[in-house]
Amino acid sequence: MIYRSKNRELLKRQMRPVPAPANEAPELGFGTRASIRGQRLVLQDGTFNVKRVGERSNIVGNAFHHLITMSWSKFFGMLVIAFIIANIIFAGVYYLLGVQHLQGMIGTTFFDEITESFFFSTQTLTTLGYGRISPVGFWTSFVAAIESMLGLLSFAMATGLLYGRFSHPDANIIYSKAAIIAPYRGGRGLMFRIANGRRNQLIELEALVTLARDEGQNGEVKRKFYFLDLELKKISVLSSSWTIVHPIIEGSPFFGMTASDIASTESEVLVQIKAFDETYSQNVYSRSSYTDREIVFGAKFISAFSTEEDGTQVIDLRKIDDYEEAVLPLQKLTG
Repeated sequence: MIYRSKNRELLKRQMRPVPAPANEAPELGFGTRASIRGQRLVLQDGTFNVKRVGERSNIVGNAFHHLITMSWSKFFGMLVIAFIIANIIFAGVYYLLGVQHLQGMIGTTFFDEITESFFFSTQTLTTLGYGRISPVGFWTSFVAAIESMLGLLSFAMATGLLYGRFSHPDANIIYSKAAIIAPYRGGRGLMFRIANGRRNQLIELEALVTLARDEGQNGEVKRKFYFLDLELKKISVLSSSWTIVHPIIEGSPFFGMTASDIASTESEVLVQIKAFDETYSQNVYSRSSYTDREIVFGAKFISAFSTEEDGTQVIDLRKIDDYEEAVLPLQKLTG
């Protein structure tokens, strides 16, 4: 591993010169330190590959953000677990106060008594109250009153969280698994495809694509960033799919580079998509990235479109990743 790392740094320093791109970007918040062991800057799910430590404590704000951004399965699982734990605690309190203070209980064994206490707790927490079992005595009634109040508050909070989750739009953009360097208008182009993973309408889409790579400078390897010029930066509507193309011409940071050059510089293509979601009437964003291992040299995408007998155009989202080999034309400097 050490030998491979030294080889890569040597390649970065000895990489043959290419025309200096005019669109070098300032540091984008990731720092200029060279990548380590092929670590990507942006994960494929759009999150940043950054570990945060020393954050200021904000339990309420952090908890709210976590609850409205976690997956639906985790959210409902957390609600069920919290509901069960709360009722187990109150059932234990009722049992310790004495089941004789729960009028209407018919169980005689420990299991029956604790079970009936648990279900009485669920009916009290949800303010349902079937009426067969009722509290008798001050302390049992007091605990039941506290539980009812907590039940009202907890369900109000759960309702608010559900609203927050539904009113928090996200763009379900599908990205092709690989970016390709393909023949393009007599030259070459870096391409990848995106599609809308939902049936809602996304309009006024904008794409921002940035290249991050390690370069040798004054005997030191640093991370540099370049904005990539696109064939189309904006489209009106994402009704099917969009093949985003960066023409590799003179001035492009990819111009004159080979597959080994891209690998040796730990190149990563960062993608950000901005769109307007008609359903929510809000802007939505999506991010992803392609590392050098996900950039295929000498390929072209296979069409994902077909036409039915009545002329209806069909896009098969399962084919958005499909590509085939292609011969790339040679690139030469002019002038």
